Amino acid sequence: MMRYFIELQYDGTRYHGWQIQPNGVSVQEELQNALSTLLRAETTVTGAGRTDAGVHARMMVAHFDSDKKTDCAGLVYKLNRFLPRDISVGNIWPVSGDMHARFSAVSRTYHYYIHTRKLPFAVSYSCELHYELDFDLMNEAASVLLEYKDFGAFCKSHSDARTTLCDVTDAGWRKISSSQWYFTITANRFLRNMVRAVVGTLIEVGRHRLTPEDFRKVIEGGKRTAAGESMPAHALFLEEIKY
Repeated sequence: MMRYFIELQYDGTRYHGWQIQPNGVSVQEELQNALSTLLRAETTVTGAGRTDAGVHARMMVAHFDSDKKTDCAGLVYKLNRFLPRDISVGNIWPVSGDMHARFSAVSRTYHYYIHTRKLPFAVSYSCELHYELDFDLMNEAASVLLEYKDFGAFCKSHSDARTTLCDVTDAGWRKISSSQWYFTITANRFLRNMVRAVVGTLIEVGRHRLTPEDFRKVIEGGKRTAAGESMPAHALFLEEIKY
């Protein structure tokens, strides 16, 4: 049995997230069906993580096992002809059997995009906000994330997460233009809905509704009800996974 890693991108707009769902189409389901058809064998795909409904990925990594030697370049070509236009495969390569798309990953990076004036070509992949934001203060608050490990305050209620501990190694706002910014955050793992909840709470700081010290207290309190609202999914991208 050979194990292969597959790197792909997708626009999550019309999907109920990465993971197979009983009542909606998912990226994992589309990829598994395509692989099973092309390899002529039932093929299970394991992803590096789960993106929520509407969230995009510039880089997702998954693995699958096959009892046949696979022409990787040929399979990439066939998959890209077979898959819907909003999913593309960039590379497939063989790995050792102990490599795992999820458990072997050492870090994941997400970006959340916002814009503060009307931009017709950004609206589908960036969150439009109609108020001024203090990005210096937001970055001061974002730096606090690196001091903590427990992020239960930003975890979706009734989550099935076994632990709320994450090791955040980078977090901050980056400027694209005078009216466009993105929030970047890197960690070894993320809780369900965590990034959008962090961004929503930082927005409260940027509007001077919370101070950086208040942001710290939200983290220490560990209660989701004390944090800000979860921001819309369409502006969130899984950007990079490292092994």
